[in-house]
Amino acid sequence: MQNQFIKLLKEKSKDNTSFVDEMADVLDIGYDAAYRRINLKTNLSLEESVKLAKHYNISLNKLFEVGNQNSIIAELSPTIHDTDGLESWLKQSYNNTYPLTKLKGASIIYSAKDVPVFHTLTDSYLTRYKMYVWLKDLNIDMAKSKISFDDWISTIPESLLKSAFQLGEIYKNIDITELWSDNTINGTLQQVLYYFEAGLVSKDLALLICDDIHEVIKHIEEQTINQSIESHGSSNKFLLYKCDLHMLTNTPMIITPFGKVFFTPFTVLNYFKIENQNTCEMMYEFLQKQMSNSKLLATSGERDRTLFFKKVHQKIYIAQERINMEDKMSFL
Repeated sequence: MQNQFIKLLKEKSKDNTSFVDEMADVLDIGYDAAYRRINLKTNLSLEESVKLAKHYNISLNKLFEVGNQNSIIAELSPTIHDTDGLESWLKQSYNNTYPLTKLKGASIIYSAKDVPVFHTLTDSYLTRYKMYVWLKDLNIDMAKSKISFDDWISTIPESLLKSAFQLGEIYKNIDITELWSDNTINGTLQQVLYYFEAGLVSKDLALLICDDIHEVIKHIEEQTINQSIESHGSSNKFLLYKCDLHMLTNTPMIITPFGKVFFTPFTVLNYFKIENQNTCEMMYEFLQKQMSNSKLLATSGERDRTLFFKKVHQKIYIAQERINMEDKMSFL
């Protein structure tokens, strides 16, 4: 295993003729000690292996997966406890995604159990409400407090909004394929109804949030018809599949000419970043199978596409009617 790891390090080294000196510098050891490790006369410690992996920008998967096909290492997203944690999460998501805009042939496949977060990160009430809901779920103090969305909205740091809008813009500059079901919109609407009925969102703001959801869906329908995302003079592909067979999972997969990576959720916003290529290929094949059993709404016919988006808008209208009815029945 060490021999394979050393070979990988040599491939990453800028100058193989000075590889011994380079390793000695990284590990802060003598030339002879480094030479013994390269020639397998001395075992690398775990700490030394981690130092070398970081220096040569090698995934930790490479340290542990050699010879073991049933174990992988996953990178954990930043933990979110407060607004600072949410901002860190947005910034890391941006850093993970931004390089794709500069890489020819890069694309994203998104299995959308809920409306993909990128669509909701605009200068809107919906974006601000999403942040409120996330922090209500993840911040213990905020979860216990009775602060309403109407009061909280005025306390949002500008830097948090800036990070959100910046991440939302990234999605306009990459080729995107999304898989939706008839239920993809449900979670977003349920969030609005839950806190409205709990008295933590006013009627006026709840209805404005629903208006924003309508606008998001209208924009997605336009992209679906055009099969493209128009942004800053460039045109990126946008394909939307309607999936009726499999459960969707909020899993985005990034595909580049150099490999694949996907992000799998395990709490509200926290996710595991998976770079193991065998695992990524398994996920990619599964997503391809999902697409083969789904309808590409741009080509399935005007009737299917119109019915799908009409049904989504009807759900939003029903939520708005429920909000209005709840307000009328409040005297009981």
